[in-house]
Amino acid sequence: MTAAVSILDVTAARAALPALVDILVDGVRGGASIGFMNPFDPAEARAWWDGVLADVAAGRTILFAATLGGEVVGTAQLIPASKPNQPHRADVSKVIVHSRARQTGIGKALMAAVDDEARRRDLKVLVLDTATGSPAENLYQATGWQKVGVIPDYALWPDGGFCATTYYYKNP
Repeated sequence: MTAAVSILDVTAARAALPALVDILVDGVRGGASIGFMNPFDPAEARAWWDGVLADVAAGRTILFAATLGGEVVGTAQLIPASKPNQPHRADVSKVIVHSRARQTGIGKALMAAVDDEARRRDLKVLVLDTATGSPAENLYQATGWQKVGVIPDYALWPDGGFCATTYYYKNP
């Protein structure tokens, strides 16, 4: 099966909400340091996604969904900078692939779609961060991201304990 990636408008995002909630819950419960702590409830995930959908509706966030066999199994966000002196820059956030779809090319497909959209929007600098030592680092390095540095004890793992964060940038 081949992965397909699309940009979701707010209507499509609402339709995909159950899958998006499941992807987020799966990631947190699986130990991904993506901003949430265990125990993590689907209601928390739903509330968080409601905020993302508001940002999509307002044009502040570009939401990507990756499908495999017609099922949404991955997501990413491109968030253009809001500062007047940074119209050329964006953050990449919440690149998450459901555990049952990892190692299928979904992550690379999401990152390629993010790059394509960034070029389409004439964005020159992309920035992201990830838990140091996480499998995501391999994905980012394999897709051309450059490591900037590591901040020790920047965040917590979902089950507690400090984790370092590595920052990356890319010129798409």
